[in-house]
Amino acid sequence: MADEINASTTSTSRTKKSLWPSVLRWIPSSTDHIIAAEKRLLSLVKTSYTQEKVNIGSGPPGSKVRWFRSASNESRFINTVTFDSKEDAPTLVMVHGYAAAQGFFFRNFDALTKHFRVIAIDQLGWGGSSRPDFTCKSTEETEAWFIDSLEEWRKAKNLEKFVLLGHSFGGYVAAKYALKHPEHVQHLVLVGPAGFTSETEHKSEWLTKFRATWKGAVMNHLWESNFTPMKVLRGLGPWGPNLVRRYTSARFGEYSTGDVLTEEESRLLTDYIYHTLAAKGSGELCLKYIFSFGAFARSPLLQRASEWKVPTTFIYGFQDWMDYHGAEGARKDMTVPCEIIRVPKAGHFVFLDNATGFHSAVLHACRRLLSSDPNSYPLPEGVTSI
Repeated sequence: MADEINASTTSTSRTKKSLWPSVLRWIPSSTDHIIAAEKRLLSLVKTSYTQEKVNIGSGPPGSKVRWFRSASNESRFINTVTFDSKEDAPTLVMVHGYAAAQGFFFRNFDALTKHFRVIAIDQLGWGGSSRPDFTCKSTEETEAWFIDSLEEWRKAKNLEKFVLLGHSFGGYVAAKYALKHPEHVQHLVLVGPAGFTSETEHKSEWLTKFRATWKGAVMNHLWESNFTPMKVLRGLGPWGPNLVRRYTSARFGEYSTGDVLTEEESRLLTDYIYHTLAAKGSGELCLKYIFSFGAFARSPLLQRASEWKVPTTFIYGFQDWMDYHGAEGARKDMTVPCEIIRVPKAGHFVFLDNATGFHSAVLHACRRLLSSDPNSYPLPEGVTSI
């Protein structure tokens, strides 16, 4: 990965490689680096695609609060990839989670484009999208940052109806978007979604005890100070890529519960993850306003389950650290069709751990949009609906 990060180094500097420590050769990341790493990663995808920067303006119409949260009228953009598909295929919009970007779905694009017009985005402040200064000061402002930018993107893309899929924090954003704009969402697919329960509802005895320790007090203080893991990565300078490589190898390699990444997949994903995390901090600073320490929602989705207007499917890996019982609790108050699917040999990144099982779950969830036969796209053995 170091070769990819330093690909622009001149031949002259290469001859001096042995004379200079690596810290002096380190090149920080940027949106240009991210887009380049994205192209390398998506070279693994066989389906042709178009990458574009969709202009979403400087802020929501009529709002005094701009994306840049300053006097600037500078327009912002959402990095978007659209894959070739059949003209009459339903549209599937895919939204990534926290500390991620749309390229994390690289193992899924080929399979899903056989059935959908697939569009994947980097949320505002993440991946290759614009990274405005983030100065939101409340949960309400922070939610609006993501929901309203997604709506402006929808308008710019002229999409009227689509299936909306969100993973983890992206699932939280997708659900909040569907609550505000249900007329545009045909079906909601939430993959290991965050934000369903609050600390009060969860009643975590372990967390209460941990907070009482000095370690817990320090961790809680760092959380409330908005100290993110990405700040640590940036501070490591030239040692950052190696840390990311170790994480990728551990999470998607030897400790993966499903399909282990190939050497090339691991190398390209590591390169991509590093650049998305090391670039300017922006959307990452949402964390303390959306969740309290322990990743409990400050405005939990469970409390709004009765307001749900869009048919919904939840997808979890068997080893997902997100608790599917939150979805079960929400389903009790929903008045729309709701299904919970669990995929074996998969953790929180079910779409990477067990891509085949994940694809089956998505097709089953959207079967009424894909076929007139209600028995189409049955779940394979091992993938369960509860």
